[in-house]
Amino acid sequence: MSAVAFGQPVTATYGSADPAAPLVVLLHGRGSNEREILLLATHLPEGVAYAAVRAPLAEGSGFAWFANRGIGRPVAASLALSMKWFRSWLDSVAPIGRPVILVGFSGGAAFAGGLILDDPARFTGAAVLYGTLPFDAGLSVEPARLAHLPVFAAQGDQDHVIPAELLERPWNYLLSESGAPTEAHRDPGGHGLSETVVSALGEWIEHRLRFVKHQHVPSGGPRAGVQWPTVPGGRLPERRGPQPRVSWSIPQQQSTDIAPVDLQERLLAHVREMAGVTVGASHISVPGAVGFSLEDRGLDEQAYLVPSAGEFAHLHPQYDGSLHLTLPADLAADLVAHGWGRMHPWAGTRLSPGFVMVYGPRDDDELATIEGVVAASHAYATGRLIDSPSSESLPLPSRIQ
Repeated sequence: MSAVAFGQPVTATYGSADPAAPLVVLLHGRGSNEREILLLATHLPEGVAYAAVRAPLAEGSGFAWFANRGIGRPVAASLALSMKWFRSWLDSVAPIGRPVILVGFSGGAAFAGGLILDDPARFTGAAVLYGTLPFDAGLSVEPARLAHLPVFAAQGDQDHVIPAELLERPWNYLLSESGAPTEAHRDPGGHGLSETVVSALGEWIEHRLRFVKHQHVPSGGPRAGVQWPTVPGGRLPERRGPQPRVSWSIPQQQSTDIAPVDLQERLLAHVREMAGVTVGASHISVPGAVGFSLEDRGLDEQAYLVPSAGEFAHLHPQYDGSLHLTLPADLAADLVAHGWGRMHPWAGTRLSPGFVMVYGPRDDDELATIEGVVAASHAYATGRLIDSPSSESLPLPSRIQ
């Protein structure tokens, strides 16, 4: 079967009729249709165009790409054809440059996941609601595959429709090595959208589209051949071992593999000696975090955690030992790809796209590498490392870390 055999997409629309308005595409699950999921749009931001797309070959049982394999295990060939069919429609209604956010529920979440894994640079964001990702479909799930592509993920803790293992794997991937800045919600309930999740989804869409309108936004996807002028040899080494456990909600905190206190103190002493750095209480982090600020700083506000205070990095309290800092987009993606940290959930929606967590150092070698990472953040903040310029500034939350 070819993509042409699916026929013309059947869609239902809501909201703005402006062909240049941001487009949110809604993808339904099994046993549903485009008109049912379009009701979700009535609870989402105004001034946006919404289009709900009927699954190809849907016959009351949902998306064809789940046939014969069960939910969450799409046949690779069927998924590829469905994505080709969908992209042909999308490119006709949303030329490159028009912001497009995917919102998929259940089976539609897996299809949205397939689309972003296939071409992360094509989309402005994606919501994966009560569903999985098509890990078995031959798509790349390399580290930092979804770097700088904000994702909203939601699950119910009593979901009996999607097997638990099919929910856990995308949850862990999105929140760690995918590189996607992921706002995650795991709420009481089963396989259905709660009012809390719908409200949070609306806020997430609003923040992302506002950020895209006013700020420079790096394209989504992995980076190759990234050079670090502040790291010996110009390349980050691979971090050893599994990644530590990190909270999925705000504040973002490291809870395992904590850096020894003496290494934390040595890192603090090292940053204190960097040119122009002042040390004090962080303006944005948890109580006890130490902020690193500059008075004489560069012009790119995206190089700062708190532009008004010149805070470009902070070190969390000793029970945590990790750092938050800002990096140019390519360096931030490369940091995640090599296992040294992860994106902040609000990077690219409410905060700088280069806002990353860096895991605390476990030995002298890791301390040396992390000192190089902090040096890159310092160089970025002082204007010696250049990323693409921002256009307008956005107000930041008063305290989120």
